Amino acid sequence: MGTSVVTVAIVTLLVIGCTIVGAAAKDRSSDGDNGSVLGTVIGATVGAGLALVGLPVCLGALGFTGAGIAAGSIAAKMMSAAAIANGGGVAAGSTVAVLQSVGAAGLSLGAKAGLTAALGSAGAATGELLSE
Repeated sequence: MGTSVVTVAIVTLLVIGCTIVGAAAKDRSSDGDNGSVLGTVIGATVGAGLALVGLPVCLGALGFTGAGIAAGSIAAKMMSAAAIANGGGVAAGSTVAVLQSVGAAGLSLGAKAGLTAALGSAGAATGELLSE
């Protein structure tokens, strides 16, 4: 567990660091102010935070928990609809099955790194656009 946390932290720092360097290089090449660097850093941090913290929290709030699907939740309604559509069972690999797997076991190291990179970069781009 400790190794995966360290790996995800390193990937997160690399994404944010590369974003900062890219934004700073872009700002130095223009005559404008450097306000977009701060926006880029904030955006990258928010994006990475969404990947690592926001997604598991949202899945838990929907009812996909480590103990199974919570009764009366949105997840329970999704499972019921999937079971009715498939004649009584939830198909392996379906949306409900994948979300429950992530809710119970968490994201794999590769998924965390990929989501951190993707959402960190998207957040950085958004932060840069909003700060202009």
